[in-house]
Amino acid sequence: MNIPDNDTAPKDSMLKRGIWRLLFLAVGLFIGIGIPYIWYLDKQVRDQFAQLNWQVPTKVFARPLVLKPGSPLDGSSLELELQAGGYKDDGRGVLAGSYGRSGGRFRLTTREFFDVNGRVPSRHLEVLLVSGRIAAVRDVNTRRNIPSAKVDPVRIATLYGNTTEERRLVKIDRVPKLLVEGLQAVEDRNFENHIGIDPMGVARAIYINIREVGFEQGASTLTQQLVRSLFLSNTKTITRKVKEALYALIIEARFDKKTILEAYLNQVYLGQVGDQSIHGIAAGADFWFGRDVTQLQDHEIALLIGLVQGPYYWDPRKHPERALKRRAIVIQEFLEAGLFTPEQAEKAKAAPLGVVAKPILARNRAPAFLDIVRRQLAKDYDDDDLSGQGLTVLTTLSPAAQNYLEKAVTGTLSRVQREKGPELQAGAIVTEAGTGNIVAAVGNRNVGTPGFNRAVDAKRPIGSLIKPFVFMLALARPDDWSLSSWISDEPVAVNTEDGKIWEPKNSDRKSHGTVTLSSALANSYNQATVRLGMQVGPGRVGELVHALTGEKVKAHPSLLLGSADLSVYTMSQIYQFLASGGRVQPLQSVRAVLDPQGKALSKYEKEPVIAQKGDAMAARLLAFGLQQTVTSGSARALLSEGLGDLQSAGKTGTSNDSRDSWYAGYTGDHLAVIWVGNDKNEPTGLYGATGAMRVWAQLFKRLPSRPLRISGEGLEWAYLDASRFATTDDFCPGARRAVFIAGYLPSDNVSCGERPAAETESGSWLDWFTGAKPAPTEESPTPVPEVRNRP
Repeated sequence: MNIPDNDTAPKDSMLKRGIWRLLFLAVGLFIGIGIPYIWYLDKQVRDQFAQLNWQVPTKVFARPLVLKPGSPLDGSSLELELQAGGYKDDGRGVLAGSYGRSGGRFRLTTREFFDVNGRVPSRHLEVLLVSGRIAAVRDVNTRRNIPSAKVDPVRIATLYGNTTEERRLVKIDRVPKLLVEGLQAVEDRNFENHIGIDPMGVARAIYINIREVGFEQGASTLTQQLVRSLFLSNTKTITRKVKEALYALIIEARFDKKTILEAYLNQVYLGQVGDQSIHGIAAGADFWFGRDVTQLQDHEIALLIGLVQGPYYWDPRKHPERALKRRAIVIQEFLEAGLFTPEQAEKAKAAPLGVVAKPILARNRAPAFLDIVRRQLAKDYDDDDLSGQGLTVLTTLSPAAQNYLEKAVTGTLSRVQREKGPELQAGAIVTEAGTGNIVAAVGNRNVGTPGFNRAVDAKRPIGSLIKPFVFMLALARPDDWSLSSWISDEPVAVNTEDGKIWEPKNSDRKSHGTVTLSSALANSYNQATVRLGMQVGPGRVGELVHALTGEKVKAHPSLLLGSADLSVYTMSQIYQFLASGGRVQPLQSVRAVLDPQGKALSKYEKEPVIAQKGDAMAARLLAFGLQQTVTSGSARALLSEGLGDLQSAGKTGTSNDSRDSWYAGYTGDHLAVIWVGNDKNEPTGLYGATGAMRVWAQLFKRLPSRPLRISGEGLEWAYLDASRFATTDDFCPGARRAVFIAGYLPSDNVSCGERPAAETESGSWLDWFTGAKPAPTEESPTPVPEVRNRP
């Protein structure tokens, strides 16, 4: 018979009472602390997850490249534009964001994008380039030539909000089915069935990691990973894991699986560039493959999913072998889950990684240009209105023109920089001649450095750049003046307002007798310009500058030789009037601002204001004179640079003591205004032709641009006598061909008899400017009135 131990009963009783006390304490703590804490977590989920409002950066884009037969474009420029946009040369150009080239024949598939007037679909194109022109554009799918096509624009900047997160939101319905199902197969195979935490998933992860001899599979559910990204840090503590599980349970209880998965797809971390973090599979597809997520191939989807585990460790750019290994594991998971057939799996494993060499994300590709963009947008948007709002800013920048301008500035300044003395600096703006759109800008010799923008904020003496407008005001009076009118270039004295006498000299310290207006302009004669300007009136010159630019300048006589301090931007605005053939065109850097859905909030494309007929005619007439500046005047060095075919018009400018070197020149397509100097305002030893014009020349050696063809509407040509302001026959000795506003030919005529039998008429209206006909002597053999074109 067993006798109970009397000491055991009290001990058992005490143990039971202790357990009950602990249970009651636990329940009390749960009621007193746990339930309020869970309520707090639930409130966070309701406040934050239920109304997820991600910060999406505002993206700034260049202009789309328009492919139109007849437009100037060479293979190097097209390839530069494509590569700037992250296009991949795969030799075929079948996939969106790829191209192939064979000589002057390109095949490419553009990406879908939103432009000013709505969505522009992806197109498979064939482009034929011949002799620096687009010969044909063909839609490969329809096998028909088309009048034009657009290549999606290059992204040039990103305007972030409080955080530098790169993200673009995507609806789950637009995500490839393989990506959605593959993500679950690899990261959370039981996603559709668990309640936020998955013990079976933990066991499976342990098995895979043992099988692969390494950490190849995480144990957290997709919901837990989302919780960690949205609410928690990555610190590995018991407390964090408990909070993670509670958050996951609450989210699963409150939201359906589709909502949770869509949030995950837009939040998942997929890479880093500096302080820019890449979030979401849409941004990840662009960052790694340069394509929209809807256009990813199977092996690219596998790699993208593989990067979820650790984009830094598996980085395919830095560690391609690791990335191949990780992708192979993901492909195997696809095979086991029935998402791939064995044949598909082998094909995917054999494919190259397919990542673009450099991500096409951009913070600030052209700081001087973007500064101009911000100033234009500031009229309608505060910084807070733009940054992090998911908007799209469409600009006018041409990536090729910007690249060529930057190379021209850095290369030329390196060559002309003297061994001693302050560092040369530059400011430059390039516009479309026909629209006033700014296609490139540089505000610093170090072209990628933001800061002081010398293209806009540096105001320096403009020198002879003002002279064409003195001549234009004279030419607007065709009763009195033409390019062939005579004027004296002898010494001149002008009484100034302060009672002093101003006696300007020519830069060569010589006088040139009696010359034509075209010769005075081409050779930049100061004395002749002042004589003409005093007849026109310095006040009129000041009024013209103000009318075209809004800038007020003092109308002293010295203004006639460029004593005003103005910026490159202002001079670009005033020369735009000439480059456009006499139209008033405000410079533009922004085309439109689109909302996150691609709908235009603001459009900035404006119709030019047509100038008065007389001013427009004078501007076109002046262009002939500025062409002579290039063919035989102060800018003739452009001919030795091989740029004669452009038939450009231009003007050099130099301030006192060679402190500032300027050049403004335009072709049929582009205007470029260049300034070279130094920040200490010290002499540089450079003239307009030896500094700024050399930058202009290097730019236009690369930039595709059409020759300047000046419309002859409202103009007429005649042969003039070599020594008198009178018409004559083309076969007369020394006869020169000249252009006039229609109806204003010289009233006198000099005949030299009948045409010789063997003489035939030849030549063109450019003969006088290109030197095909003998040029007249600069001095008239008989006295000629200084300021009238009628002898």
